[in-house]
Amino acid sequence: MSIAKIKGFSDLFSPESDTFTAIESLARTLFSQYGFTELRTPILEYTELFARSIGEETDVVHKEMYTLTTEKGRSYSLRPEATAGVMRAYIEGALYTKMPVARLFTTGPMFRHERPQKGRLRQFHQINCECLGSESPYADADMITMLMRFLTSLELGSLELALNSLGCSECRPRFKHALTDYLNNLPKDAFCEDCQRRIHTNPLRVLDCKQEQCQNNLTNAPTLADALCPACKEHFALVCSLLQSQGIHYVLAPRLVRGLDYYTRTTFEVQSAGIGSQSAIAGGGRYDGLIKALGGPDVPGIGFACGIERLALLLQNRPSKHPDFFLAVLDEANLPQGFTLLQSLRSHNLSGTMNFQGQSFKSLLRQADKTQATYCLILGSNEIQDHTITVKTMSDGTQTTVAQDALYAHLSAGNNHE
Repeated sequence: MSIAKIKGFSDLFSPESDTFTAIESLARTLFSQYGFTELRTPILEYTELFARSIGEETDVVHKEMYTLTTEKGRSYSLRPEATAGVMRAYIEGALYTKMPVARLFTTGPMFRHERPQKGRLRQFHQINCECLGSESPYADADMITMLMRFLTSLELGSLELALNSLGCSECRPRFKHALTDYLNNLPKDAFCEDCQRRIHTNPLRVLDCKQEQCQNNLTNAPTLADALCPACKEHFALVCSLLQSQGIHYVLAPRLVRGLDYYTRTTFEVQSAGIGSQSAIAGGGRYDGLIKALGGPDVPGIGFACGIERLALLLQNRPSKHPDFFLAVLDEANLPQGFTLLQSLRSHNLSGTMNFQGQSFKSLLRQADKTQATYCLILGSNEIQDHTITVKTMSDGTQTTVAQDALYAHLSAGNNHE
């Protein structure tokens, strides 16, 4: 009996893997224009790192992490998100002594033990960007502008940017107190079991609940916008103004708190109607106290994450890139000449492969068709004797004979014509 993959984990074959690669390649190109460099962090960290950064009472830490404990009692967890690991690396590498503002991006798998759903598996992949060292609203606007430019470049269709401010350590406690009073004045059974616990441990998490009954009972709840201190109001107003100056449309979302405890001030989420109920494809915010809370200096920061699976869902109907050719070598004795021609075509940036053993002509044509190559290049004894190649266009079956030294130019002209 064969062994199947674990539920909530997936194998990515082409063209799905090609889509992931294309998304990551665009991110690397675009983010570098904004001064970001790539950081690679381990997928396994001490559990304490996530408990201290994400928050003990978040669903992520409370019930979604993959955690193991060694014989010596040390607890390790697979990373459920990337920011905590980036902060740990930033502190441990003392980047704050080397650059006034660090701009870092990461890509890779994350792990959460939750119910698998469309666009979110138990192993999922993210692109993360973090800007560390600036508390300016210009940094917020620049980060959001880069995110929207990235998503727009992917041509994902209609997107909505939701924007909110979560305040700071001065104004958030007032809001938390007002929200707690509001929640405690409602019947206990008005909320789901998780939110009944959150009311006492972390009431802001109630705002993040996706249960319809909980959302219905928040209609008249106080909002953070009413509790912001003057400094937070000024900060948020400038962020909004800068986005408007760049033609970036947004909607104010007073109940947007995201799912992690470390966010402060600006928070945002990008949603798409093209992937069903799990509509968020990217989001993030400011986390000015996080580095200090993890034992580093008091350095401000802002970042975002994009779910690659969800981006890929929006791109799944795009035409994929097919090989340029399949080289069909008709006689086994001609395989050495065919192999040399194969490498020559590839050195000219054409893509394709060939048969590595003798097969019937009919079988080779079937093989060429399965590769979805644009052309089948037929190399038999006559072609070798005449220094030619027979080029069969797979879309319509037409054939032409081309001199081998003109083959690259012929194929390139055909590709450009298409």
